Amino acid sequence: MSIQETMEKKLSEAFSPERLVVINESHLHAGHHHVDGGHEAVFDGSGETHFRIRIVSPAFAGKSRIERHRAVNDILADEMKAGLHALAIEPAAPGEKTRW
Repeated sequence: MSIQETMEKKLSEAFSPERLVVINESHLHAGHHHVDGGHEAVFDGSGETHFRIRIVSPAFAGKSRIERHRAVNDILADEMKAGLHALAIEPAAPGEKTRW
């Protein structure tokens, strides 16, 4: 199972979202410099390292933006430890306006 599929499964199970989109944006970061194992390297944009998560769930109702982000990060902590480099999280409760 890919990292993207694993994240989709975990987020679906944890939040029962009305809408969930997990977008691999790794290719958008090709050419960026980062530190890997103590050595600076240029990222080639391959793999599954940068994602955008768009999620609408009743679980976010009454929660602050920070609480929503923490909840998503907690669910995906293992993926972050395993090499997931960046998450752009766009959480909303049902009925809230989204830009997507």
